[in-house]
Amino acid sequence: MRRSLAVLSALGVLVSVAVPALAASPTAGVEKTFLIPSSDGYGVAECLTTGGECGQVVADAWCESQGYAKSASYGIAAQDEYTGAIETAPAVKTSDRPIRITCRD
Repeated sequence: MRRSLAVLSALGVLVSVAVPALAASPTAGVEKTFLIPSSDGYGVAECLTTGGECGQVVADAWCESQGYAKSASYGIAAQDEYTGAIETAPAVKTSDRPIRITCRD
């Protein structure tokens, strides 16, 4: 009787610890931004930079291939998104700038 009570008590403690941990998934609402060279050779740059329905499909497919549910945003990356701490970077033509896709769960 004592052994079964001890086992049930231990099981109850484990369940009370595990349930809140499972409910608060660490990946819920996670976003990650990917930078893709505009001259990657796949020919999707035009689709992603025009902002049409084609771009949404491509961005969603990219995010799904990376393990995310769907894309949150996409388009041409701003200069500060890929140059980091460089304050006086030379001007880059818009066509040479990387494409940004932000994915979320």
